[in-house]
Amino acid sequence: MPVVSQAVGKLVADRPATADTIVAAPSPLQPIDLTDDARVAEVLDLAVRVGEVVLASGTGVIDTTTQVRFIAATYGLARCDVDVTYDSIRIWADRGPRLPPASSMRIVTYRSLDFTRLAAVDRLTRRIRNEVVAPEDARAALDAITTAPHPYHRWTATFGWSLLAAAIAALLGGGIVVAAVSFVTTLAIDRSNRVLNRYGLPFFFQHMVGGAIAATPAVVLATLAEPLGIQVDPALIIAAGITVLLSGLQLVGAVQDGITGAPITSTARMLEVMMMTGGIIAGIALTLRVGWLFGATVPPILTAPAGGIIDLPVQIVAGAVASLAFALACYAEKRALTAAAGSGAAGTICYLVVQEIGFGPVLSSGVAATVIGMAGGLMARRALTPPLVVAIAGITPLLPGLKLYRGLYAVLNDELVLGANQLLLAFGVGCALAAGVTLGEWFDRTVRRPRILRRFGSLRRPIVRRIRPRGRRRPPPIQ
Repeated sequence: MPVVSQAVGKLVADRPATADTIVAAPSPLQPIDLTDDARVAEVLDLAVRVGEVVLASGTGVIDTTTQVRFIAATYGLARCDVDVTYDSIRIWADRGPRLPPASSMRIVTYRSLDFTRLAAVDRLTRRIRNEVVAPEDARAALDAITTAPHPYHRWTATFGWSLLAAAIAALLGGGIVVAAVSFVTTLAIDRSNRVLNRYGLPFFFQHMVGGAIAATPAVVLATLAEPLGIQVDPALIIAAGITVLLSGLQLVGAVQDGITGAPITSTARMLEVMMMTGGIIAGIALTLRVGWLFGATVPPILTAPAGGIIDLPVQIVAGAVASLAFALACYAEKRALTAAAGSGAAGTICYLVVQEIGFGPVLSSGVAATVIGMAGGLMARRALTPPLVVAIAGITPLLPGLKLYRGLYAVLNDELVLGANQLLLAFGVGCALAAGVTLGEWFDRTVRRPRILRRFGSLRRPIVRRIRPRGRRRPPPIQ
């Protein structure tokens, strides 16, 4: 429709985003001397360090490779081979038949969901392309980005995780009591894991402790609910805790790598996701078994998750708040918080509408994630925010936390068929979310490419004008 097309055109304008793949190597703005080993090594180190930041933030292998090759090509190293794996980045630059190839390598030893740092590196990449930035100046800017403190206090991030749990509890149909308990429980999980992380405890056991903390208040509330006359569903507290613990895992990157042709890295990331999920399940199962041995009540699944169209306004608000809270917990910029809230609301609407039509949770999750992936690319062009920020925050309210608990509860009660069905359904929903985000970003890169890319095939080379200082004047001619 012309009206819709014009509206999307105004939204996208001519501003390229990270989602728009560079289809051709750019002509170097300031080509370095290929015979100078020090300059070549400096450019290669800059390229792999930029790749380190984006890979550690959960970006896929193909996008990371494109980013690294783009940086190197901007400075004249257009013929490069880049190898990105789960925890390393290698680059080889061909300097011609008379010079030996140059290479560099970087090991990614950390995983950091710092969306402010990711956005700052994205802006640095744009600046390197649009301005004549010397390699030493670009390295100094990158050092300032990677060493800068978080934009928010750590307690602000803890508040974000707790708010995420409360919003997920409201999205699943829990009341004020369940949301409040989920908020306090997640606060305890986050602060406990921060302490354990200082002592170097492996992440598997940190997730196991988090699962145990998430299940403990649910067991206590289930035991005291009947004597106190409280009508609540304590299982939603566990489901909210599972969703919070799952939200930081690299599920999107794992499936995206498998789809786009990086099976080795995809396998490694998927194994990490499965191991961390196994730690969560182990912690919850241990707590439930201990509670059963002491005569406590194990939280049953009293009701199905709220997915009707009747409570649509409440669920839209809860989905938006959940996405905003996740972005806040990951230190996203203020401009990204609004984009994340919008993607969460849009994803929740699509999921509920498709499910109301009669489709299952897997297809509904895939459709919602596709819309979120497309929205991530469009909002990224408008707000200059990396699409990964919007995409991961948008799918967070749709993570299958309750399905994981239902499967675990069925297995613990010897209902193996039902338990296996729920666990496989949770796995299918997770893969559908990641695949939908990948498909939505593909639409952005091909169908909705900015006009500047459709016209020229790649980013135009900027025009550099040299302006003479005002204070200098030409001397008068000699008579």
